[in-house]
Amino acid sequence: MRTPLKNIICTTDFSDYSNHAIPYGIALAKEFDAKLYVCHVITLSSALVYGESTSDFEDVPERMTTYAHEQIKQLLGEQPVDWKPLITIGHVADEIAHLAKEKGADMVISATHGRSGLKRLILGSVTERLMHTLPCPFLIVRSPERGFVAPASQEIKLRQILVGCDFSADSLLAFQYGLNLAQEFQSDLHLVHVIEPPVYEDLLRPGVEAAEKSQQSLRDRLNQDLKDMIPEEAWNWCSPKATLLVGHPHEELTKYALINGIDLIVLGVRGLRLVERLFVGSTTGRVVRRAPCSVLSVCAKPQ
Repeated sequence: MRTPLKNIICTTDFSDYSNHAIPYGIALAKEFDAKLYVCHVITLSSALVYGESTSDFEDVPERMTTYAHEQIKQLLGEQPVDWKPLITIGHVADEIAHLAKEKGADMVISATHGRSGLKRLILGSVTERLMHTLPCPFLIVRSPERGFVAPASQEIKLRQILVGCDFSADSLLAFQYGLNLAQEFQSDLHLVHVIEPPVYEDLLRPGVEAAEKSQQSLRDRLNQDLKDMIPEEAWNWCSPKATLLVGHPHEELTKYALINGIDLIVLGVRGLRLVERLFVGSTTGRVVRRAPCSVLSVCAKPQ
């Protein structure tokens, strides 16, 4: 099934790093004949970025908006895609999520530096908040050196796709997106499940010999479950590979991506309580901060 991309939102704060997302928006809009919205959210704290002072604060929003329109026009130039600027004022994550719902976005694209430790605890992460609030998949772009879109030509080279699967509803939805993209771009598909020892420890508590048999039985069962997820017809257009790893999911997935030259990691996102988000963070969030490539987070639409 072709991935349904009719409306794409690409975000930028006009920094060099955030502008790395623009070629992805253009390339995917071309590939799927989609409408591209280029979104910039003006925050009151960003007045100095626009060279404004507090003495003429009443005119700041209008000047910021004019400046944003000019910047977006320069970024897009004469690209042969149907595009439109989206400029709004407010909290970045809230405004992007609102616009995604309003425009019926099928994907939102952003570039991120990633945060960890105290900075994320105090300031929060716009990227992580968007992963849990967007009504559509969220493509998070990292360095252009490891990107699957060439900045100059906007050519898409998506050869290796990794889908992390823990057999939850969220990861099964992520697998469907990964499978569709692999078919679209004739990519190799890597389906990976990470065995976390604390999660499976109750199954491995008998004596040594019994534990080894139990562990092998568990591995065989999980490996078969992964293979059963792959439709038979998928072998006609890609080379699916099911792999079991042992350890912490975010560490094993990022290591696997680096070793195997993965171009895109696709992961499901489930909701977390506030304390978990602040002090622990989701597996997907941790992968985003450490991944050597772009990450597509997929969250089930709220009912």
